[in-house]
Amino acid sequence: MAGRVLIGTSSWTDPTLVKEGNWYPPGTTSAKARLEFYASRFPLVEVDSTYYFPPSEKNSVLWIERTPADFTFNIKAYSLLTNHPTRTESLYKDLAATLPPETLAKRRIYRDKLPDDVVLEVWQRFRDALMPLHSAGKLGAVLFQFPQWFTISRANKAYIEECADRLADFRVAVEFRHKSWMEERNIEETLGFLERLRLPYVCVDMPQGFDSSLPPTAAATADDLAMVRFHGRDPNAWRTKSETASERFRYDYSADELAEWVPKVRELSGQVRETHVLMNNCYRDFAVRNARELGDMLDLDIG
Repeated sequence: MAGRVLIGTSSWTDPTLVKEGNWYPPGTTSAKARLEFYASRFPLVEVDSTYYFPPSEKNSVLWIERTPADFTFNIKAYSLLTNHPTRTESLYKDLAATLPPETLAKRRIYRDKLPDDVVLEVWQRFRDALMPLHSAGKLGAVLFQFPQWFTISRANKAYIEECADRLADFRVAVEFRHKSWMEERNIEETLGFLERLRLPYVCVDMPQGFDSSLPPTAAATADDLAMVRFHGRDPNAWRTKSETASERFRYDYSADELAEWVPKVRELSGQVRETHVLMNNCYRDFAVRNARELGDMLDLDIG
């Protein structure tokens, strides 16, 4: 493999991993100890919590201090910035105080329903919170996972370009959740669009047969980074309307299923400087175990 391949999971703090996974050693009970142990086993992690609540500079500094110099964090973009319904309680308190009572009374808020100045301030604070990680050389990419209703269109492509412009200092990776982007008639257009912007297309392994399903296509659309995320293959779990993401991604990959991606990851690594492989099946120890198994198949040196 020409480029470097990093493998990890999409969370190190999922409650089912902490309480039921039997992966952390006895006595590893603090946030500091868990991250230090995780970082001793894997070179990469995706921070999922920043999707639900925006990141803070304080946490970025703590993550830097608790991990080796060459450790990499991928950050999932705050839901407000990816056009998902966002918990009203997650908005910065001082910004929320500027909103009308009828907006604050709702459980969820949307970016396009908020004043422009509030949205611009959220962008600024999101950037500022990640700058310590970037300055320390530990920020891999900011993952923009767009919602199922984010279909291929001129307006949505313009918004992707806006996201990249607003985070011009960082690497932005794009994951789609609507089949229109990768339908046969649109694949060339979609991948060409990302190539022109030099934005990595996030390759996915996920249940098939839904409007939100993307094919398991391995494609590199930037020369510096490729990314693969594993969401499981259980269609029943994918349909689950659960408050906890781990239930939706509850899937233990078989060795044969993981092996399908070995030639694909090798192909990607031959086209880019770095390939990130993330197991998002973060139920109990499924993700950490599958990551280790796939890492062994790829001959990666994992602790």
